[in-house]
This record gives sequence, C-alpha cells and structure tokens, in this order.
Amino acid sequence: MCKIDFEGQLTVSFQANRSQLKRLAQKILGSADRAEDLIQDVYLKIIQLETTIEARQPLAYLSRVVRNMAIDVKRREVFEYTYFLPEEEGVTIAAPAPSPEARLITAQSLSLVATALKKLPERTQRVFEMYRLDGLTQREVAEALGVSVTLVNFMIRDALTQCKDAL
Repeated sequence: MCKIDFEGQLTVSFQANRSQLKRLAQKILGSADRAEDLIQDVYLKIIQLETTIEARQPLAYLSRVVRNMAIDVKRREVFEYTYFLPEEEGVTIAAPAPSPEARLITAQSLSLVATALKKLPERTQRVFEMYRLDGLTQREVAEALGVSVTLVNFMIRDALTQCKDAL
C-alpha cells in the first residue's frame, strides 16, 4: 500500500486517465457536458484533500469517486424532476386575476387621475401624455412643442403633483 498526496500518484493517475474517467461519468449521466463538469468537480475535490490517502490502485480509487459523484448527481436530477416542474412549465400558468375589490380600486384611481389631468392646461396635459404615455424624452417633447426643456420639466412636475394630490 502506498501513500498518495496531491503531488503524487493520485494526481498523475487522474491526468493520465482523465478521458476514461469522463467516459465513466458520461455513461451514468448521459451527457458529455455534465460529465466534464463532474470530472472538474472530482479533480477539485482531490486537490483540496488535506490528508494523504492510501490506495493500492489509484485508478480504481478515482473511478469509485467519479462513479459515486455521478450517481449522486443523477439521483439529485431524478428527485428534482419528480418533485419540481421544469422552468418552462411556469409560463403556461395564468397569473392570478385581481379580485373585484382590486379592480374597483384601480378603476377609481384611474378615474381620479384622469379628472385631475383634465383640470390642467391643455399644453401641460399634452406634455404629460407625450412624456409618460408616448415615452418621449423631455428633450424630444420640448423640440416637438417648441419650448424649453426646463419648461417641459416644470409642466411634468405640475402634472405629477396634480395626480398625487388627487389620489
């Protein structure tokens, strides 16, 4: 029985037999990409060992580690598939409809805002609509109406204040 450490035969054996270890993982996992990830995890686990390992056959030891980790990954996948729906399944679930009370509150709030906006001067209403509903920048609104950006900013502020006060 020989002692094996990070700089020793275990690392040399891992590097020499990497493709064989990957094929073993791929047989269990069914994917070359997942097998590659697992092999990297095994290598990290081996180099992080703080104690020396005694092994008569380093390749057999490494094969057992790869096999055990691959089986653990496969079991976790089966568990997750059994108890959790794939992420795409959530797309088909309808969002909960708002309650009648929530719809009424929203309708009343919109009515209050609409009434508040109608009390503003027509140009201020137009600026607010262009900025908030049409998605134009303040500079674009100013250019379209032939006014300064500062004036547009003040009109938007006035409209927002009117809406907040109404609510």
